[in-house]
Amino acid sequence: MWVEKYRPVKLDEIVNQAHVVAGLKELIKAPSEMPHLLFAGPPGTGKTTAALCVARAVLKDYWRDYTLELNASDERGIQTVRERIKIFASYSVGAAGVPFRIIILDEADEMTNDAQTALRRIMEESSRICRFILICNYSSGIIEPIQSRTAIFRFQRLEEGDVVNHLAYICKSEGIKNFKENALALIYKISNGDLRYAINILQTAAATGEISVENVERVAGISNKALVADIVARALNGDFNAAREKMLELTKVYGMSEQDFLKYAFEEINRLNPPNLDKIAESIAKYDYRIIVGANPDIQLTALLAELVQLGKDLAQQGKKGK
Repeated sequence: MWVEKYRPVKLDEIVNQAHVVAGLKELIKAPSEMPHLLFAGPPGTGKTTAALCVARAVLKDYWRDYTLELNASDERGIQTVRERIKIFASYSVGAAGVPFRIIILDEADEMTNDAQTALRRIMEESSRICRFILICNYSSGIIEPIQSRTAIFRFQRLEEGDVVNHLAYICKSEGIKNFKENALALIYKISNGDLRYAINILQTAAATGEISVENVERVAGISNKALVADIVARALNGDFNAAREKMLELTKVYGMSEQDFLKYAFEEINRLNPPNLDKIAESIAKYDYRIIVGANPDIQLTALLAELVQLGKDLAQQGKKGK
């Protein structure tokens, strides 16, 4: 996978995020004084990559042995904290020149409040031999006592020029000559600054032939937009079960983020321009906010579809009265 093949291994290789890189380079000059870290920002902006780069820079040849990487959205409960994290954090460091162990918790904002409270105590108790790097999309999903114990670095969404230049670099490195500049720009537009997603689109387009606008449209997020439009149409027409099934397929199987789903859903509803657009926009904004502050995304999107079903029925009823 090109995402892994071209993943930076040094902080200087990270695309953009100059302010983050500069701050991290200062911290790792004196590893023993490095605090726990919290990386927050949109998907595909280099948070996990930066965490791994820090682990390599601090632990050097031993980084694999003394680094534990977990996805907190998969292992979000208090048992994971008590068992896997606490056990790993309790072992002393044996290798010479290794200042501490590093635990990387991806999607930490998906952890339950109880799990985060237990994690806070472990962070305090193991600070002599362990450092935590917490990664999240929204720092608001992390409880305040943890935030106050970390140095927070905020990653910004990547600019078009940075993404296009990096995609062009990958094309040249792979010996791909027939790529179009406007196709790379379209990939950026579809990915919305998510470099990981952009590279996946690029690799898929390259596998099907020329990297052109037509090929990118065929393999990338535009087709996903059409699927979101279909889900919205089914919900407004009252077919809740089918809409929910396709929504779960889109987010779980095809990996569309909840924020992208809401964005594309609003674009589709705005295009339809129904009379009750104000109510629908208010509903989407409500669920967008709930997801940002840490509510369960599946439950929130399902509830949104239920509201769209009801709003669709109200619209149909108004149509009948009008006749």
